[in-house]
Amino acid sequence: QVQLVESGGGLVQPGGSLRLSCAASGSISSFAAMGWYRQAPGKERELVATATSGGITNYADSVKGRFTISRENAKKMVFLQMNSLKPEDTAVYYCRLNTYYGTTYWGKGTLVTVSS
Repeated sequence: QVQLVESGGGLVQPGGSLRLSCAASGSISSFAAMGWYRQAPGKERELVATATSGGITNYADSVKGRFTISRENAKKMVFLQMNSLKPEDTAVYYCRLNTYYGTTYWGKGTLVTVSS
């Protein structure tokens, strides 16, 4: 079984920054991709950013130029540096891991609130 634990969420003012972390543990030695998704109140969960094991990244248009995803493969961790935060970035942010065998794992999420 694989567990994903997110951390780093919180309350931040518009224009501020936060860094989210996600650590994977359990019976996994490698994975195809890790990434971040978010779900705002009353909305569907949406992709924020993903990174493959080979380093290919993908971002939602709404966060390009503001958010940066990075990985530490050896530590099975993924990070999301969020700059120039906006109120519309307020959401629960979830970490997701995809294995080479097609299995998907989710973390429980961490809340990010952008408000003055």
